[in-house]
Amino acid sequence: MRRSTPRSRDIRTIAIAATAAAALVLVPTGAAMAGGNGNGGAKASPAAKCDNRNNNTISKLLQCVDADGATEHLDAFQAIADENGGNRAAGLPGYEASVDYVVGVLEDAGWDVTIDEFDYTFIGASTLTQLTPVNEEYPTGAFSGSGSGDVTGNVVPVDINLVGDRASTSGCEASDFTGFPAGSIALVQRGSCNFGDKAYFAGLAGATAVIIFNQGNTPDREALIVADASSRTDGSPVSHTIPIVGASFQQGVALAASGSTANVFVPAPEQRPQKNVIAEKTGVNDDNVVMAGAHLDSVQAGPGINDNGSGSAALLEIAENLEKLKPQNTVRLAWWGAEEDGLLGSAAYVDGLSQAEKDRIALYLNFDMVASPNYIFMAYDGDESGWAAPEGVPIPEGSVQIEDLFESYYTMVGEPYDDAQFSGRSDYEAFILNGIPAGGLFTGAEVVKTPEQADIWGGIAGESYDQCYHQACDDIDNIDEHAFDVNVDAIALAVLAYAYSTESVNGVAGVPVPGGLSLPAPAGPEGTVNLPGGGGLAPDHGHDHGPRDAA
Repeated sequence: MRRSTPRSRDIRTIAIAATAAAALVLVPTGAAMAGGNGNGGAKASPAAKCDNRNNNTISKLLQCVDADGATEHLDAFQAIADENGGNRAAGLPGYEASVDYVVGVLEDAGWDVTIDEFDYTFIGASTLTQLTPVNEEYPTGAFSGSGSGDVTGNVVPVDINLVGDRASTSGCEASDFTGFPAGSIALVQRGSCNFGDKAYFAGLAGATAVIIFNQGNTPDREALIVADASSRTDGSPVSHTIPIVGASFQQGVALAASGSTANVFVPAPEQRPQKNVIAEKTGVNDDNVVMAGAHLDSVQAGPGINDNGSGSAALLEIAENLEKLKPQNTVRLAWWGAEEDGLLGSAAYVDGLSQAEKDRIALYLNFDMVASPNYIFMAYDGDESGWAAPEGVPIPEGSVQIEDLFESYYTMVGEPYDDAQFSGRSDYEAFILNGIPAGGLFTGAEVVKTPEQADIWGGIAGESYDQCYHQACDDIDNIDEHAFDVNVDAIALAVLAYAYSTESVNGVAGVPVPGGLSLPAPAGPEGTVNLPGGGGLAPDHGHDHGPRDAA
């Protein structure tokens, strides 16, 4: 059950310590991990030793996993994209090749691998061409829930605001379309309500197509926006029979010119079933399953190396180094398909589980974008100390303890951290909606880094955490190696710790971690998020991530 107010950090620390006997031991801030390097630094063990031993302690595992090993998998993902039209998107050959690669790595590492197939509606490349007063083809894409069609017509702006603060409620009410000439293309601006509302009211008014352009009120709302229009602000699903495509703010300005005409093309959908990859190591207690996952697909615009090759590669690196592990709890790793189209793979997987199977899952860890080039370190904010969760998003009991584990790790290695909103806008959504505790890490997407954050984490103030988010330049050069190295270790520690005991999360006692696990109490977030321009995984985050991805 979601708490109405956060618990104090002192109370949370006491709660962890009280349940830590078989899992975690909290010690004063700055103390080193038992048997470890204490600072997340150099790996002492040669690769050959790592390949031939059971990395069954935290210290041994952290000596072996690192960004170098994970980057070998990123190189493979880049090569796959290069050979398959520049992307690894669901429904296209690059994704299928990515699946084959992941399966091969996991089978070579001795994991039990299964393919979980789910239904998927593929929509091919869409186009947006302004015909007058200029002739220009713009980068675009179809919104989730779009209809198909090839439409040419007059472009009619609907209650847009191109000046000043650019505040916009464009298309959020039926009255916005009063006097709209039926048969025209509706041009609406991002802002205030779900994209599904804008498209719904446009359709009622007789629009033959809809162009939704970015709001332009902040730097992170300038670029092309392509998101989800399959639900309304109240959460009700909505379908559309007309094509709906996206545009940047500047393209919206051009399309709003007097006498503007355009062509909008969205191809007819095709059924192309997609795949999740599931890998498992059966534990002594097979009724207590520790899950960790990352989405494997990219957007169609690029190879998706940070988003989300980084999370996928981190899990592969860890899986290879846990080849000989004999866990107390069953460990299950997942590489999800079609996340970029609305969390489809993870949702289909959880929906396909019986209640008894869901009850076996102790917790789920999610890793989506963990090596952003202009990063800040963030953990999902289970205690809502930095962000209130969006209305309707549950925070299952145990999620706070997962957050604390990651925060304790960052404290141990001397890395400042902050809160990412517990929003459900990644593959953990289906799990938390079924009462399964969840947590994860995030290093930022399109939100702009503040000067205060640059002082703390370095990087460039005034630029996005990831300037190549959902673009062709999200390639092998779009990674920060330090952020990647720190987070690979954090993920490895969490997976191995919970492989032995989840008592601090769900009360199921396991066995002590071999070699011990001593972690400091969390130092506390830096408090730079949930402020104007403060970043984090904000409520208006631009991922195409389901019905709450609005405004």
